[in-house]
Amino acid sequence: MSGNAYIYILVAAAVSYLIRILPLTLIRKPIENVFVKSFLYYVPYVTLAVMTFPAIVQATSSPIAGIAALVIGIIISFMGAGLLPVACVCCAVVFILELFIG
Repeated sequence: MSGNAYIYILVAAAVSYLIRILPLTLIRKPIENVFVKSFLYYVPYVTLAVMTFPAIVQATSSPIAGIAALVIGIIISFMGAGLLPVACVCCAVVFILELFIG
C-alpha cells in the first residue's frame, strides 16, 4: 500500500470516531428543541432511503423497470400492503418488464 492509503485510512477513522464521540461530549442535557428532535428522528429513514433508492433503480438491466417497480411498490404500500406482498409485486413487475424491454 502506498503512503497515501494510510493517510486516507487514518482520516476516515478519525472522522468516524469524531462523529460518534462529539455528540456524547458536547450534548449533556436532554434535547428539548422540537426541530432538532424531529431532525434526529428522521435521520435514519433518510439515510436508508438515500442508500436504497439508487440501488433499486440500478439493480435491474433497465432503469425503467426499476423505476416502475419502485412507483408500483410505493402505491401498493400506501394502499396498506405488507412488506412481503410489496416485494413480490415489485419483483413480478421487474420480471415482466425485463421480458418485454430487455
